[in-house]
Amino acid sequence: MNPLLEIKRTGQHIWLDNLSRTLLQENTLKNLIQQDGVSGVTSNPSIFYKAVSESPYYREELEKLKALPLDENARYERLAVPDIQAACDLLRPVFEQSEGDDGYVSLEVSPLLAYDEEQTISEAHRLAGLVGRDNLLIKVPATPEGIRAFERLIGDGVNVNVTLMFSLRHVENVAHSYLRGLRQWASKGNSPRPIKAVASVFLSRVDTLVDKRLETLGSPQALALRGQAAVSMAKLAYQRYLRVFHSDGFSEMRDAGGRPQYLLWASTGAKNAAYSDVLYVEPLIGPETINTMPDATIAAVRDHGRVSSVLTEGLDEAEARYQALGNLGVDLDEVGEQLQQEGVKLFDEAFAKLMALMR
Repeated sequence: MNPLLEIKRTGQHIWLDNLSRTLLQENTLKNLIQQDGVSGVTSNPSIFYKAVSESPYYREELEKLKALPLDENARYERLAVPDIQAACDLLRPVFEQSEGDDGYVSLEVSPLLAYDEEQTISEAHRLAGLVGRDNLLIKVPATPEGIRAFERLIGDGVNVNVTLMFSLRHVENVAHSYLRGLRQWASKGNSPRPIKAVASVFLSRVDTLVDKRLETLGSPQALALRGQAAVSMAKLAYQRYLRVFHSDGFSEMRDAGGRPQYLLWASTGAKNAAYSDVLYVEPLIGPETINTMPDATIAAVRDHGRVSSVLTEGLDEAEARYQALGNLGVDLDEVGEQLQQEGVKLFDEAFAKLMALMR
């Protein structure tokens, strides 16, 4: 059996971490949905830059847009929004069959707003209205300002994918913000049932940075921990998810139809060639989670993925590794703050390059 379909049977959702007109026009996304059980799409400024710069399907339309009196962002949205809408429409059957639990497409607010709470809120509302699909998630970063915006957006009934999460601190802060936002929405007399949010925890970048620090330390104990920080952190993050959303604290919302905020494993393509190309897939398979994979990782799982629901296994080892890293002076919460700042900067740079293409 196709390992991707086996994963789906465990209760984990597979999303594609890519979107382009090529994927849409050549039926690649349609085939991934129908044959591999892919049930969602994530996008970001880096993905759109790659799409527009490499795909021939944008060139003619972009030249026409350049002749119109539009600014760069308006031209970008004229290209990106139809792609997002088309992906939403392809996933509509999944969305309806799952009664709104799956079948979403994510569109990011401008990374230039990562530290601006008010502008993030207004931009999220604007983009949600522009796309006009109820299986859209607006991506908001887990910066302090972004988390406050996220809470208010949930309170306004906007579905959100919280992105750029790199630590247990981020996971806990976002989960509690979701609960507050959901209660705020329900306090207005609304059913919490239509509200959907996911929490995107980035993995490979954690190992990339932690491994550098471990190699600088150079001791046998340090070197033995390479390539283990991200998976250990993710397993512990899932325990925190269970404590929040499978507890009495969520029971009132759950009884009213409220959905838990699933953890989404992101940045799941291994960046170190010495590591397995399914390192961020196989150990993290479990129910009520999402793994968004780039094309190469989906192909790797399809080819040689081994599937077993093991997300709640090896917890003592994960905790021991997490503590061992701390004992060596590698504070994973501090690592998470550095990676988040770097992540915002990387998306800023990708967005600037994307805007340059629009001129």
